[in-house]
Parts: sequence; structure tokens; C-alpha cells
Amino acid sequence: MCNIIYEDNHLLVVEKPPNLLTQGDATGDVCLIDTMKAYLKEKYQKPGAVYLGCVHRLDRPVGGLVALARTSKAAARLSAQLRSHAMQRAYLAVVTGVGMADAGTCTDWLLKDEASGNVHRVPEGTPDAQIAILHYRRLAVDAAQNRALLHIRLETGRKHQIRVQLAGMGCSIVQDMRYGQGTAGEPIALWGAVLRLTHPTRQTPMTFLSHPQNAAFMPFAGAVDAFLAAQGSVE
Repeated sequence: MCNIIYEDNHLLVVEKPPNLLTQGDATGDVCLIDTMKAYLKEKYQKPGAVYLGCVHRLDRPVGGLVALARTSKAAARLSAQLRSHAMQRAYLAVVTGVGMADAGTCTDWLLKDEASGNVHRVPEGTPDAQIAILHYRRLAVDAAQNRALLHIRLETGRKHQIRVQLAGMGCSIVQDMRYGQGTAGEPIALWGAVLRLTHPTRQTPMTFLSHPQNAAFMPFAGAVDAFLAAQGSVE
């Protein structure tokens, strides 16, 4: 069962654990949407199908906050917020390397390889490539382990964007088996830690926070706590 951060008649905010699909795919594996539909059906004794709209996604290996819509009206309004960037998501990542600037912006053109599912940085003007922009800020450094804690804010929401762009900077995310390296079975050190949105019916601003659970974040516990404390909480 996923940790439920907030729930009302229109909105459901949950912590997706690492290695759980947000939505079902060709694998047929259990996904967040089906898990939460089953929860709602049982809790409210709903006959028939349960509506639950997926507003945004996290990559399968990534844990953190996901907003789900319990009504079609909420889904439309939350999706509009996402498109207009009124919905804001912030991530925490532990990366290899400590030589990056204290803060910066990455701009790349990304193209998905349909055969492998991998995403690659390609030259601007490559057919079907999409621009990807992220902003990062270094929060802490562990020089002994050659690792750094980064705060990531996206301007675009491309598939595998954070993972590909950070790897392109030469600081791949710890335990990213696809774009870096790591030990099988250990979750990637990337977490959807902050979610800001406007409630779809009450029109009140809301901020949700989630503390990373992966072992790679433990050496940075103080910096993570300080970052989250500065972000505010649910209003």
C-alpha cells in the first residue's frame, strides 16, 4: 500500500515507492493507478469501475509524490496547471561527482530510441527531438564519497529527462542502472520531494513534501531536512 499524503473527493496525493509503475504498460506489472483504484473501491465500497486520472508520472525506478484526480473535472484542471507550469515539482538527487557549479541550467535536445527505450542527447534540429531544460542547485557535498546532493527543478517534462541530462553533465545519479551504474536491487537516488498545485475545486494553493527513503540520501539527512523545512507544508 502506498503512503497517502492527502485525500478528498477530488484529489489524491500519494508517495509512489521506487520500482512501481505509475501507469500500466506492456509488462502487465502492478501499477500505482490500479493499486489506488483498488484502495478507493474497498474504502468507499464503490460498485463498478473507479475513476482515477493520472495527471503526471514518475519513472518506474523513481519514488516520490504523485497527484491523482478523483474526478474528470479535477483531472482537466490539474492537467491544465501542469501544462501552464502552475503545478510545480521539485526533485532531490544524489549524484556522482562534486565538480559542478553551485547552481546552473541544463538545456539539451532529447530523442527516445524506440527499440531500447533509452533517451539520448542529440544535436539541436535532429528530427523528432524535444528540448529539455532543467535547473539545479547543489545543496551539500560528500567529498569522501565523491557525491553531491542536488535540488532539481524542471522547466520541461521529458521522459528520463533528469537522468539523461545529469549523466550528460558527467554526474550521473547514484544507482541509475540505465544511464549510470550501481548495484542491482538498490533504488535510484532520485526522489520527487516537493509538489505544488492549486486545489482543483477550492482554488487554494497547496504544497506537499516527501522525504527521500533511499539509503543514498542518508549521508545528506541534515541537508535534506533543511531543504524540506524551507519549502513549507500543506495549506
